[in-house]
Amino acid sequence: MFPNLTDDIKSIIERDPAARNGFEVFTCYPGFQAIVMHRWAHACWINQLKWLGRFISYVARVITGIEIHPGATIGRRVFIDHGFGVVIGETAIVGDDCTIYQGVTLGGTSLTSGTKRHPTLERGVIVGAGAQVLGSFTVGEYAKVGSNAVVVKPVPAGATAVGNPAHIVKKDVDSRSAQLFAAYGVTPNGDDPLSKALHGLINHAARQDEQIERMMATMKAAGLCCPSMPEGDKLDTLQLNKLVD
Repeated sequence: MFPNLTDDIKSIIERDPAARNGFEVFTCYPGFQAIVMHRWAHACWINQLKWLGRFISYVARVITGIEIHPGATIGRRVFIDHGFGVVIGETAIVGDDCTIYQGVTLGGTSLTSGTKRHPTLERGVIVGAGAQVLGSFTVGEYAKVGSNAVVVKPVPAGATAVGNPAHIVKKDVDSRSAQLFAAYGVTPNGDDPLSKALHGLINHAARQDEQIERMMATMKAAGLCCPSMPEGDKLDTLQLNKLVD
């Protein structure tokens, strides 16, 4: 246990610039304390001391505000930052080096007992504040889930998922860039593909309007008779692009 404690403390200091030293992490970080108490509860759970495991989990929730079912599997160097309101279900699996922020739920949507009902987070996953990851699926290695996202289907390794329901906004093909830590799952320059598509459609429609106007002017100059049509409101590309942004 003690090597694990040392690794946990070092990983927290690396990922949280507010952490000044190991003693402060040990005594003042509820996420660290919740992980330690979960290890006790999990040991009881797998050794058939079910009630004792649940009781330790309950005490940990009272002390830290973080609820981790004793049946959940938590890897090494997992950092629950701030942590208040985090809920991790019974069959959830959290891999090594994951980071989970406050208000996150790793929940299940099935009511069938004895089955895998909760998500699996592979190594290095970052789940932003308030995100809900619901169901029995896998979030791939070094994937990022943005704050307040609602994830109900698998997320590929190295991808960034945002929104409700969540959709993929970025997928890092370079494994080194995918492994870079991003606080709260916020990826620099991670533009939403939906907004990109809308901007493209707006600009395309504006270019088509210009082409139609040129064609009409050319036909009139050539003496061709064109039936007059009632003029509609012109496309305000600036206003529409601002609405999309």
